[in-house]
Amino acid sequence: MTDREYLEALVAGEPDLVTAVAVLGRLEAKYGRPQARDGERWDHDLIAQLVPRGASVLDLGCGDGALLERLIRERECRGQGVDVDQEHILRCVQRGVPVIQSDLDDEKLGFPDASYDYVVLEETLQTVRLPHEVLGMMLRIGRKGIVSFPNFGHWWIRAQLLLEGRMPMSPRLNQGWHETTNIHLFTVRDFEDWCRAHGAVIHQRFAYADGQVRLLVPGDNLMAEEALFVIGPADSNTS
Repeated sequence: MTDREYLEALVAGEPDLVTAVAVLGRLEAKYGRPQARDGERWDHDLIAQLVPRGASVLDLGCGDGALLERLIRERECRGQGVDVDQEHILRCVQRGVPVIQSDLDDEKLGFPDASYDYVVLEETLQTVRLPHEVLGMMLRIGRKGIVSFPNFGHWWIRAQLLLEGRMPMSPRLNQGWHETTNIHLFTVRDFEDWCRAHGAVIHQRFAYADGQVRLLVPGDNLMAEEALFVIGPADSNTS
């Protein structure tokens, strides 16, 4: 079969696939590849707005402590960080951020139920080995949880995998498959499905798309580069 005959057969037998390829091609032509954003992470400003002044905050996978330092300084929060990386621990100490060294995959954090107003998982959920367990721990410890993550359903990621046949990379996902810490790849829709299946209440949803932060809307499973959800346990529906 020649290439032309193969394409004709594909159009006849798999019209949905052909349409998807065409749509992704048009999106790439219209928007180009996603651009890197300079400076502070996009979700720091948003989290600082969402967390009430004086709230208690537990940051799981707190990294270098930049977010917690800001919440403590600007929002007068009572902050506690948790991270496994020794260099991150050192940076937190240098910033004056309280931190505990712990591996979220291997250790059960002994914080009492509902002992924090907010528990934050900023760009951490996709890196842990047992995301279901970590989310459950977050909902147990916190009255509300803030979860941000890269959306692996974004059109650019789909286009690279479908059109190039390679594991996707972007300015915000800039490590190759052999070195990335992202071991659980999921989409906005996947996360919403998990919340529904496990009784987690979704209070708010936000998207980072085309360099802008906005409310998440239908279609953002395709258009959002990253997402942020505010969730809570089932009994937080009216809080």
